[in-house]
Amino acid sequence: MDKIIAITLLLSLIGCAQHQPLSIKNSNLTQGNIQMNLEVDKTTKNEVLEKFGSPNVTTRNSAGEEVWTFQRAAQVGQAQSEKGFFSVLLLGGSSMSTGETSSKMITLIITFDSEDIVRDFKSRTSNF
Repeated sequence: MDKIIAITLLLSLIGCAQHQPLSIKNSNLTQGNIQMNLEVDKTTKNEVLEKFGSPNVTTRNSAGEEVWTFQRAAQVGQAQSEKGFFSVLLLGGSSMSTGETSSKMITLIITFDSEDIVRDFKSRTSNF
C-alpha cells in the first residue's frame, strides 16, 4: 500500500513539473534565451508563447503586421558579508537594508509576418 501511495505521489509530481506556471515562463526572458529560441523566418507565434509566456503589449505596425512587446524587470542586490565577500541576490519586491541594489529591465519586441512567423525581433537590456 505504501508503494502505491509513493508511486502515485511521484507521478503527480512529474505531471506538475511538465506544465510551467506563467510566472516561470516570464522569467525565461533573458538575452541568452532570446538568442537561443528566436529565429527569423522560422519561430512561430505558438513557440514564442511557449518559451516566453504572454506579451505585455500587442499592436500592429503601419504594414499591418502584429508586434508583440515583452518587458521584464528585476532588482539585483549585493550584500557584503563580514569577510568582505559579495553575494548577488535577486529580490522579489522586498528591499535590502544593507548593501547595494540595482534594477535591470529587459525589453523584447517581436514582429510577426502574415503567417504568424517571426519576421524580426529586437531586444535591449537596461541597468539602472
